[in-house]
Amino acid sequence: MANITINSELCKSCKYCIGACLQKIVRVSDCSNAKGYRYVEQFAVEKCTGCRLCAIVCREAAIEVYK
Repeated sequence: MANITINSELCKSCKYCIGACLQKIVRVSDCSNAKGYRYVEQFAVEKCTGCRLCAIVCREAAIEVYK
């Protein structure tokens, strides 16, 4: 099982990672970071395959994937 971590302070809610996720386990959070962006979060952790597409498309390098 893989897991992703998202640095909420770096996320600008561009949503590229949401579109890239083949498992559809990334969504926009209800919370905002210090800059006012509603950052993304992972849910359904058990479905993550560790493909790293979310991290690859993240322009802010806010996502890290661990296998």
